[in-house]
Amino acid sequence: MSEQLTPRQIVHELDRFIIGQNDAKKAVAISLRNRYRRSKVEEKLREEIIPKNILMIGPTGVGKTEIARRLARLVSAPFIKVEATKFTEVGYVGRDVESIIRDLAENAIRMVRKEHEEKVLPRARVLAEEQLAELIAHPIKKQSSANPLDFLLGKQKEQQSSNEEIQMIAKKKEEIRQQLMRGEIEDYELELEVEEEAPTLELGGSSISLGDMMGNMMPKKTRIRHVKVKEARKILIDQEAAKLIDNDAVQEEAVTRAEQNGIVFIDEIDKIAGNKNGQGPDVSREGVQRDILPIVEGCTVNTKYGPIKTDYMLFIAAGAFHVSKVSDLIPELQGRFPVRIQLQSLSKDDFKQILTVPENALTKQYYALLEVDKVLLHFDDSAIDAIAEAACNANENAEDIGARRLHAIFEQLLEDISFNAGDSNMPPFELNIDARYVNEHLKGENKAVDMKKYIL
Repeated sequence: MSEQLTPRQIVHELDRFIIGQNDAKKAVAISLRNRYRRSKVEEKLREEIIPKNILMIGPTGVGKTEIARRLARLVSAPFIKVEATKFTEVGYVGRDVESIIRDLAENAIRMVRKEHEEKVLPRARVLAEEQLAELIAHPIKKQSSANPLDFLLGKQKEQQSSNEEIQMIAKKKEEIRQQLMRGEIEDYELELEVEEEAPTLELGGSSISLGDMMGNMMPKKTRIRHVKVKEARKILIDQEAAKLIDNDAVQEEAVTRAEQNGIVFIDEIDKIAGNKNGQGPDVSREGVQRDILPIVEGCTVNTKYGPIKTDYMLFIAAGAFHVSKVSDLIPELQGRFPVRIQLQSLSKDDFKQILTVPENALTKQYYALLEVDKVLLHFDDSAIDAIAEAACNANENAEDIGARRLHAIFEQLLEDISFNAGDSNMPPFELNIDARYVNEHLKGENKAVDMKKYIL
């Protein structure tokens, strides 16, 4: 299981997508392994062991968020990313801090429900095919204007099908079932009755279903949709899978997973650090810190899925701390992040590795995108070197935005190609990108500044 990965294996998995920042990778790998170790400790002592929260310090675009996100995906843990500045609006009109845990609970429910649906998917497919055959052989009849009370009072009886009609319909359903298996009637249109979602109400930044508020006492509304077989199959599979799973079991497992494995990533935490002069917006910032403190410290938050404890969640905070310092945070909050990691700015060699090593490298992404329009990109070593140098120069001359600078550079490089590609009459062609092409297509801000003109 992924939860039993050793710290070395976790770092190896993170290396597939993230370049450098080995100290941060080691810290999160140890925290993740400690969760597995804690689960094997006797219950009495297990309750005393709490996660050691992590504070990542470093400029934007160096991988802080990506490390936390990839870590959560690696172990199928509920994950939520929030920005601390969300709670520092003028007049404190930001969202309630407890909404962090409510959103985490929603993510946990969605994750666990998807896992349960995948388990019942084969059975759901069979039931959906059966319904499709029934709908095609026996289409939905429009409601008659007869009084439904007549059926209850016995004044009007429902028409019964004869044996011959039943046999004919069964034979027709079998033929349709065979056609469905062979994929011969995927574009056939039919009428499908689907349930309409209950209207929702926005309260405090959270979405609340009016159907849940009424205890689902109101009958669910349905409507008729005209869809093709391939679309109807997806709708019916989803409906049947939802019927087959145990919602109580999903809710119970999701709450447990959120409490024991949840990961909360708090970004821009340096923006709520004040200078303790007691005036201006710093008072509001300190108030936000004190609101976040109980969540990190360990408390119980009421959600629509029941109370959720935050004692054993892993909190990862991150910030650049260019203007403020970690010591500007209130001492209580500082103490809740004992593991502090300094992330480094990206060098030219780091950019070169980012462009070639990860499985989701930008060179591979743009190759796949333009291959759709018959343009085959090839980046030689000189182009990789030139792009890396341009990224370093741009970050030095302007704001340092880390690896995000590469997105801007690639859009400049491939703007003409991306705009002109896509004509159906255009034959496939290969485009070799080298250092000369890069230098010709990049704008001035990505080029090195000649310092000689500033020397008197």
